[in-house]
Parts: sequence; structure tokens; C-alpha cells
Amino acid sequence: MSSLSHLTPSGEARMVDVSAKPPLVREAIAEGEIRLSAETLRLVQSNAVAKGNVLATARIAAIQAAKRTGDLIPLCHPLPITHCAVDFEIPASEDRIRITASARIVAGTGVEMEALTAVSVAALTIYDMCKAVDKTMVIGGIHLVSKTKRPVSIG
Repeated sequence: MSSLSHLTPSGEARMVDVSAKPPLVREAIAEGEIRLSAETLRLVQSNAVAKGNVLATARIAAIQAAKRTGDLIPLCHPLPITHCAVDFEIPASEDRIRITASARIVAGTGVEMEALTAVSVAALTIYDMCKAVDKTMVIGGIHLVSKTKRPVSIG
């Protein structure tokens, strides 16, 4: 196992210096879910939650959060994200909403924290908007699915 890049040899926290790394197109995809009651899910699907359109609000919150990840997590670099997408899926079991977020950037550092933050904030927004009608919701399974990098193509 390699050493932790956010620690100095003496164990102090530090921001990693990525200034020597070449800019590459980097993309990360993260997933997670929120379990909720069938009745709450029906309210979400029919746009009948008192606070408004849950999934539209969660998507906007997630994209905003991805763009602000460097403000939320102390040692993350503030990144000019070039793309962020958030999708929701309701499986046949109708007991959860699966959340997938992708983030893309051209930079010398990865964008996985932004994708993970987007999923987390989408789930938290759904929770906030539905908490008045469902006390059983559970957020979980938030994880990185993939991260890729490739050279920047011109033209």
C-alpha cells in the first residue's frame, strides 16, 4: 500500500502539489442510493412532495455541490469542472432511488471527489425534501465506480 499523499513525512495534513502533472481529460463516475418507502417514492414520482420537484432540485443541488467540492473538503483542489451529470433510477423493487453522477475536467488532478460529493448531496437533498413524510429513509452505498484519464485532443 502506498503512503497517504495528504500527509507530510511527519504526519501533518497538506494539500498535494499537482503543478507538475500534465493536464488530461479526467472523468469520474460515482453511485449511491437512498432507500425510502413505496408511498414516498410515489409522491416523488408524481411530483406531489410539498417542497416541490424532488429530483430536479436534487440534480441542481448535486451539480452545485460538485462545483463547490474544494470549498467543502479542506484538502481538495478547487477545480473548474467542465461537465457534471446526475441521473436517477428507480429499480423494479420500487424501494429506493439510485443516484449516478459523473464529473469531467481538463486538469492535472482527478475529479472523483466531485462525483462522490454530487451523489452525496443529491441523496441529502432527497432526504431533506421527503423527511416530513418518511422517517425511514436510509442513504448508503456511495462509492466510486470509475475514474479515467486521457490526453486532451485538439480539434
